[in-house]
Amino acid sequence: MNPKPLVLLVGMLAVVGARLPAQQRPAPAGGGQPPNFANVEVHVLPVQGNVYMLVGAGGNVTLQIGEDGVLLVDTSVAEMSDKIVAAIRKLTDKPIRYIINTHAHPDHVGGNQIIGRQGITIAGGGNTGFVSDIGVGAAILAHENVLNQMSAPTGRQAAYPSAAWPTDTFFTKRKDLFFNGEAIEILHQPNAHTDGDVFVFFRRSDVVSAGDIFGTETFPVIDHMRNGSINGIIDALNRLLDITIPKDKQEGGTYVIPGHGRLTDEADVLEYRDMLTIIRDRVQDMVKKGMTLEQVKAAKPTLDYDARYGATSGFWTTEMFIQAVYDDLRKKS
Repeated sequence: MNPKPLVLLVGMLAVVGARLPAQQRPAPAGGGQPPNFANVEVHVLPVQGNVYMLVGAGGNVTLQIGEDGVLLVDTSVAEMSDKIVAAIRKLTDKPIRYIINTHAHPDHVGGNQIIGRQGITIAGGGNTGFVSDIGVGAAILAHENVLNQMSAPTGRQAAYPSAAWPTDTFFTKRKDLFFNGEAIEILHQPNAHTDGDVFVFFRRSDVVSAGDIFGTETFPVIDHMRNGSINGIIDALNRLLDITIPKDKQEGGTYVIPGHGRLTDEADVLEYRDMLTIIRDRVQDMVKKGMTLEQVKAAKPTLDYDARYGATSGFWTTEMFIQAVYDDLRKKS
C-alpha cells in the first residue's frame, strides 16, 4: 500500500474525531446527547491488507473484503446502519457474510439487525468441498457473554430484538475463522471493559480490532454492570502488546483499530497501557493508606493525563473513571 494516501487519510480521521467529541457518543454509562445522525458521514480508511476502518457516529467499524464476501467487526449505532451499508457498497458488491461483535454495548451492536439481515449466511466449505448460501442474514459471532447480555431469560424483556443477537457463540479463550484467504483469531479478554470483550486479529493483514478495551479519546469505560475491571483492561492491553509488532522506528507494523478514535499502532497501545498502569498504582497506594473516595478525587491521580483523556461532562467523566478504579481496588484489597 502506498504510504502517502494513508498519511492523508489519517489526517482526515483526526478531523473526523474532532467533529465527534467523546461525550456525544451513545454509551452504556451515559447521559450524553447523541449527534444529529442525519448530518454524520461515514468515512472509509484503508488500513492495510484487505482491512478497512469505517468511522461515523458510534463505535469504529472494521471491514474485511475479499472474494468470499464481507466481514464486519461491530456495526456502530442503529441510526448509522444504512450509511454503513452504502459505504460498503462503494467498495464491493460482495455479500455481507459475517459480523463479529467485540462486546454488547449499543454503539457497537446497534446495527446488527439492520445490517445483518442484508447479508447472506455461508454454509459448507472445510472438508465438505461444498459451499452455498443457506439463507437471509449474516452470521453474527460473539462470546457467549455477549449473547447473555443481549438476550434475556424466558418471560423477561430482552435488551435487543432477537434478530440482533449473536447466531454463533463461543466460551473458550479463542475462536478461529478462515475467511477471504486470511486466518482470523477472535480472542476473549475476560473482565476487561466488560466480560464479553474480544480482540479480532487479522493475521495476514496484520490488523487488530480492539473494541472498547482501547481508545484514543477518553479514559477507558469500566462497565461494572457487565463485570469490567481496571486490572482486566490492563491485562488485555498487555495481551494486545504481545500481538502487535512495530515496523521501522516503532511506527506502523501491526495496526490497531480502537473502539473509538484514530487509527493506531503498538506505540499508542504502549502509551495507553503505561498511563493506566501508573494511574492504577497511584490509586492503589491511596487505597492502602485508607484514603476515602473524595480524598482520592481531590488528590487528582489522573492530572497529568487529563488534558488528553479527561472530561468534566458527558457520558464518562474523569471523576467516574477515578471512582470505578477506586471501587475495583478497594474491593480487591
